[in-house]
Amino acid sequence: MSGLDYVTSTIMNEFEPSRRFTPDAVHKFDDGKSEKPPSTPLNKIARQVATQYRRDTMSPVIVSGVLRLAEFGLLMLSGLALYGLYVGFATSLYWHYPVLIVGASVFAVLLFEITDCYQVPALMRPVANFGRLLSVWAGTFALMAVAGFLMKMSHDFSRFWFGVWFVTGFALIFGLRLVMSRLIRRWARNGAMERRAVIVGGGKAAEALIRSLEKQPDNDIRICGIFDDRDDRRSPPVVAGYPKLGTVAELIEFARIARIDMMIVSLPLTAESRVLSLLKKLWVLPVDIRLSAHSNQLKFRPRSYSYIGAVPMLDIFDKPINDWDSVAKRAFDIVFSIIGIVLFSPVMLATALAIKLDSRGPVIFKQKRHGFNNEVVEVFKFRSMYVEQCDPTARNAVTKNDPRVTRVGRFIRKASIDELPQFFNALFGSLSLVGPRPHAVTAQSQNKLYSEVVDGYFARHRVKPGVTGWAQINGWRGEIDTDEKIKMRTEFDLYYIENWSLWFDLKIMLLTPIRLLNTENAY
Repeated sequence: MSGLDYVTSTIMNEFEPSRRFTPDAVHKFDDGKSEKPPSTPLNKIARQVATQYRRDTMSPVIVSGVLRLAEFGLLMLSGLALYGLYVGFATSLYWHYPVLIVGASVFAVLLFEITDCYQVPALMRPVANFGRLLSVWAGTFALMAVAGFLMKMSHDFSRFWFGVWFVTGFALIFGLRLVMSRLIRRWARNGAMERRAVIVGGGKAAEALIRSLEKQPDNDIRICGIFDDRDDRRSPPVVAGYPKLGTVAELIEFARIARIDMMIVSLPLTAESRVLSLLKKLWVLPVDIRLSAHSNQLKFRPRSYSYIGAVPMLDIFDKPINDWDSVAKRAFDIVFSIIGIVLFSPVMLATALAIKLDSRGPVIFKQKRHGFNNEVVEVFKFRSMYVEQCDPTARNAVTKNDPRVTRVGRFIRKASIDELPQFFNALFGSLSLVGPRPHAVTAQSQNKLYSEVVDGYFARHRVKPGVTGWAQINGWRGEIDTDEKIKMRTEFDLYYIENWSLWFDLKIMLLTPIRLLNTENAY
């Protein structure tokens, strides 16, 4: 193995997800040597730039996916409308026409996909792709004609309907793409649909990378700035027209304010120790992390790689639960939150009444906790403590036989009924139903913040926190009075993030009521 191959292998193996997060071992980064994410304040210019990018962008994957559904709907509805208008629903082929229309619409969308008609460059230039679109639609009709001939049914279908649907369907598709072209160009101009990136590492390597990216046609990457630990003598304050906004430590704070999609590390693979040091700082952020390979003269043999135009990138980390996965998870949260609210509404009403009768004060207790990307969210709970002794900061964790807890509070905490109002958090979007449990902003273990106990603790916040989670159903719930408990909670949370699926969420949801029967650590 060559030295360069060894470095590549080392970097990729160091961060292999299947080895990185396993609940059977202490976290890989928790070795006393890896670096905790620092909270370095941003300089004025960097904060102004970050504020410009606070708004989320539209994902090209989502846009093209919605277009697929829209085109399928247009083709199907136009075919059915023409069938009803020119043929009528009283024909002997009353079910053959609908089946043919739906099948042809699905097949056309599949052919558009296979021929790359849903790629952003193709969507931006519909006129240039006119021939390809027409060929796909004509191919779909040719297949229908051949199928009808082989099944000896072609003479039963209306040729007039066949021809009119061909013209109408293509006109609708092409018209929609003309509209989409204008929208995509507008979104690209105003920054509504772009991939925002920062360059980590300056100097000539960063300049060569930026020039290469700028040469790519239809490049959707917007470079928001450069971050480098080196001083201005070794790393110029401006590279290829882009300012150096700060150090890597400041990049952590920058990425928590700005909606950054990607970080591109512009360092040679031979700088192994420096690359690993950077990645151990950056992996806690909910962004794609790529290692630029544009200046490395090697035959690329990584585990996974991608290209931005012709610029090769090593895929080190991917943003978890992204694009359609995030849409599916949000739909899951909305549906099951509504079901939970309806199902448990009698319990919640009875609990609210019991709290009112037991002690004075509000029924709902609001607590600030860490949410997605370290943002502070307000979490709802039924009040379980005397109002004058409530601890919104959770600096002093509730312990067994804690005198601050009311009589009703002891019961609802034991049964986790106090958490039921968080169904509303999940419905409104500040929480997910399943995910790492959110901890209070100043929560501590033995007078140390959790982030001081566990290296990589903030990686829990790469996804939205949950009402229940993988750690909780594995017994890691209740009081955190030892360092081991927060380490194991983090371990299971990171395992969940790396192995997420809707089936995994459903499994955790179904197991939660069963595991809540174990109330040993809940008080």
